[in-house]
Amino acid sequence: MSVQRIEQNPRMSEASKAGNLVILAGQVADGETVASQAQSIFDSIDALLEKAGTNKANILFANIYLTDINDFDELNKVWEGWVAADQGQTPSRATMQVVRLARPEWKVEVQVFATV
Repeated sequence: MSVQRIEQNPRMSEASKAGNLVILAGQVADGETVASQAQSIFDSIDALLEKAGTNKANILFANIYLTDINDFDELNKVWEGWVAADQGQTPSRATMQVVRLARPEWKVEVQVFATV
């Protein structure tokens, strides 16, 4: 089975596709609030999934990393407006607090696993 790399650079690929499985790297974004970062992240996820030939209705699982778990409700408002719940396709997920992300201004990071 071959592996397709999407938006690859010398360090990593933003997405990898093998067979019917698509795995995205953790997505981060700039912005002042968790909500603004999350919306940008979800837009990036939509674009990457499209490049892989799929969409958010096919997300199996999401890992969500927050630098402050007190931002959980703010994140969930954006998440609930984004996921494909209207299609009966709310994915499984885990949300956890981390000490920090790779850059101190990043407040949230999201990684997803999807099918084609």
